[in-house]
Amino acid sequence: MTLHFTADSIQARIKLPASKSISNRALILNALAYSPYEIQNLSDCDDTRVMIRALDSNSTHFDVGAAGTSMRFLTAFLAKTVGEWTITGSERMKQRPIRLLVDALNKLGAKIEYLENEGFPPLKIYGSAMMGGEITLNGGVSSQYISALMMIAPYMVNGLVIKLEGDVISVPYIEMTRSMMAEYGVTTQFENNTITIAFQRYTPVNFRVESDWSAASYWYELLSIAGKGEVFLEGLKQNSYQGDSQVAVLFEQLGVATDYLQDGVRLTTTGKSTNHFSYNFVDQPDLAQTFAVTCCMKGITFEFSGLQSLKIKETDRIAALINELVKLGFVIEEPAEGMLAWRGTKTVAQEKPVIKTYDDHRMAMAFAPAALRQKLEIKHPEVVSKSYPDFWEDLHKARLD
Repeated sequence: MTLHFTADSIQARIKLPASKSISNRALILNALAYSPYEIQNLSDCDDTRVMIRALDSNSTHFDVGAAGTSMRFLTAFLAKTVGEWTITGSERMKQRPIRLLVDALNKLGAKIEYLENEGFPPLKIYGSAMMGGEITLNGGVSSQYISALMMIAPYMVNGLVIKLEGDVISVPYIEMTRSMMAEYGVTTQFENNTITIAFQRYTPVNFRVESDWSAASYWYELLSIAGKGEVFLEGLKQNSYQGDSQVAVLFEQLGVATDYLQDGVRLTTTGKSTNHFSYNFVDQPDLAQTFAVTCCMKGITFEFSGLQSLKIKETDRIAALINELVKLGFVIEEPAEGMLAWRGTKTVAQEKPVIKTYDDHRMAMAFAPAALRQKLEIKHPEVVSKSYPDFWEDLHKARLD
């Protein structure tokens, strides 16, 4: 897909997709609660469709494709569901580690085996009641492992205590899981890096999913790079479960203001931007690509930290950003593990850059706004279906070209 946006001002009203993170947790909690209610406003993305298909299936074999959230959440869910199950995914999924979760589940009474490579999917799961107990986990890996264990913990005979070691990343996602569990009637404690969940039962509730703040970030990016305009994003809430709602605060440094209204938020440009952007993304790692491209397009040097989890996402996002931004003329560095920086070093941009997406939806969406500055091509634009299927259609509605 070739993109070249010529608009000098952006005017749009956008109905954002529902939050994938909330949708996938709600589906698991609804199932654990044996709820008769349908979840309202579920995300229409690949990851959520995979989860719905699996939970509605009579099969004992599940293929989650590239859906990392589904792989982790379903592995835990099936471990406490009586039966024999297999779960697999795409070739990239077979390269994404799952040992930490499998080891934890096996220690708590599950029986899970690797079918191919040790430490990686596909898995054979022998589901049964789990005893629970106490485990210690590295808090510096994906919070999805932790959330997967938390959601099934109330049904463990002895409950569950998770002691997190080291620096705990993506805490807002742990808090999202806690808050949603509370809506379904389960109490948890999270103090001194220790999560405690007693044996209890979920209560069915009517649940509505809010719009996706991660998806909103690309509209902040577009407005920031354009420098003029106004965008209204439907369905976003100020008091959100989502850690990525911090995007509203962060983009104040990059020239975009946010007004919270009854049915969404209004974004406007301020004409004010910082000269250097420094931030620890440990709580919002999915925003890193958005901010890396935005800063480069605006000529703003940056230093990001807290990006440890980016190497085990849909692709190694740090390597992907370095590889693709150089095509646009920006020499990005990785000063240390979990860091990314641009010191202002530039090189000659390719005349017709072709941006690889690496099967990563966020690469496609984060690089698309760069077309406000130069013509480029996005390879495999269909990857946006993972979280924001209508992304290209929404850009067309905004009449950027």
